[in-house]
Amino acid sequence: MAAIVVIYHSGYGHTKKQAEAVAEGAKADLVAIDANGDITEADWAKLDAAKAIIMGSPTYMGSVSWQFKKFADASSKAWFVQKWKNKIFAGFTNSATMNGDKFSTIQYLITLAMQHSGVWVGTGLMPANAKAAKHGDVNYVGGFSGALMTSPSDSSPDEVNKGDLETAKLLGVRVAEFAAKA
Repeated sequence: MAAIVVIYHSGYGHTKKQAEAVAEGAKADLVAIDANGDITEADWAKLDAAKAIIMGSPTYMGSVSWQFKKFADASSKAWFVQKWKNKIFAGFTNSATMNGDKFSTIQYLITLAMQHSGVWVGTGLMPANAKAAKHGDVNYVGGFSGALMTSPSDSSPDEVNKGDLETAKLLGVRVAEFAAKA
C-alpha cells in the first residue's frame, strides 16, 4: 500500500482521537504537530516521501489552530519547489459545536493542498440526514469535503462520538484506495 501520512495538531486530545481513526483507516503514519507548532526533520522527510497527506486541526475561532498554521507556513519551503505536487490530500477537523465554522477550516486545508498543487479527496459519504438519524451515525455532521467531528467543550477525549470516529476512519480508507491507484 502507498505511503500515507496523517499530520495533525490537537489541543485537548479530541482531534488526536480523530487523527488516530483516520490513520487506522488509511494504515498511515501519524505525525503530531507539537504545542509549539513544530515537527521534526524526520517528519518533514515522511511528508516529502508520502503519496498522500491527510491534514487535521481543531477548529479554533473559525480556522485551524495557530500551531497548524505555523506548520502550514513552514511548508512553503516544499511549496516553493513544488515538492508535494500531485500528492493526494484530504482533511479533517473537530469543534465543540455542531457547526462551529468547521467548513472554514476544511476550506483552509483544501486551499493549502491546492497551493501545493495537490489533488483533494473528500469523504465520499452520504450524510445521516433522515429524521431517524442519530449523532452516532456515520457522517452525521454531514461533511463532504472532509471528516467533521463535534466534541462538546466539557467532554473528555474518551467521550468522542463513535460515529464521528467511524467517519474519520472511512475517510482514511478512501484516501488509501485513491493512493493505491495513483
